Amino acid sequence: MPGFASQFVILRRVKLPFLIDTDTASDDAVALIMALRSQQTEVVAITTVAGNVDVHQATRNALYTAELCDSRVPVFRGAEGPLKRPHISASWFHGRDGLGDHGYPSPRRAPEKQSAIDAIISTIESHLGLVMVTLGPLTNIALALEKKPAIAAKLSRCIVMGGAPCCEGNVTPAAEYNIWCDPEAARIVVRSGLPIELVGWHLCRGKAVLNPSDIQRVLSFGTPAAKFAIECNSRAQQAFFEQSGEHGISLPDPVAMAIALDPSIVTSQSEHFLEVETQSELTRGMTVVDRLNVADDERNREAWSAPLAAGHKAKVFWTIDNARWKQALYATLS
Repeated sequence: MPGFASQFVILRRVKLPFLIDTDTASDDAVALIMALRSQQTEVVAITTVAGNVDVHQATRNALYTAELCDSRVPVFRGAEGPLKRPHISASWFHGRDGLGDHGYPSPRRAPEKQSAIDAIISTIESHLGLVMVTLGPLTNIALALEKKPAIAAKLSRCIVMGGAPCCEGNVTPAAEYNIWCDPEAARIVVRSGLPIELVGWHLCRGKAVLNPSDIQRVLSFGTPAAKFAIECNSRAQQAFFEQSGEHGISLPDPVAMAIALDPSIVTSQSEHFLEVETQSELTRGMTVVDRLNVADDERNREAWSAPLAAGHKAKVFWTIDNARWKQALYATLS
């Protein structure tokens, strides 16, 4: 009978299953490359959703990126729009095709016939210890949860790229795009009991941004993946400067993927009740974090009754090791 140490080694050799839900645009594509080229994980399914681009373009971009990585991972097309609102793309940031409008060829294969919602349910149910990473609006996840709520308890982790828990938003002063795009879906997800780990927009700013010297370093690798990662983010780089005045490429989804692949990159975190604003147009999609743990105070209890009743807290990440996040990216693209 093998001892504990040998059992641990055997377990380490088994690749961790990942399910990735994405509105595939430029930074999503880089995140997909990180996961698909990882030696520690197996991406068992990619599901697509309307967000940065329409769901058909998102699916095409996911298939193209998988082909770039010589991956045959199944790709499932999902929701064509938010639960209760019209779809508003982020083409102004990522380009009309989501990849900077460089005219990349059509992928050689088609998406699977099964819907993304059914694929999410079946993938979670058939993979013990599955990690789910969401890179876009949470429409698919909400629909899957409404269809089969029990899946919430079957994931080992659920890394959500979304929200602005401590700062201004990137689409409105109050909200980050993924949550703002479909706030009703986000509210369903945060109340569901999923083991949420929130990777907010703030984690991809400042020193996390690929600065001009970082960009040149990536290009110096000379690999197709490195060239694509910078090229497809060309429009995003311009838009980020217009938006923030910062020079470089901000990569929210790859930051989230780096944390999914190696949680030790996070340097500060805490767990709190989390709520999403759905009523106000001024603060639509705002991720409200009970950081001081006062939701249960008498003055707040009524407004926070639903999250309190659900009893589920989210893990919120506040800071990361920016040097290690960039090293993880370089290792993927070199």
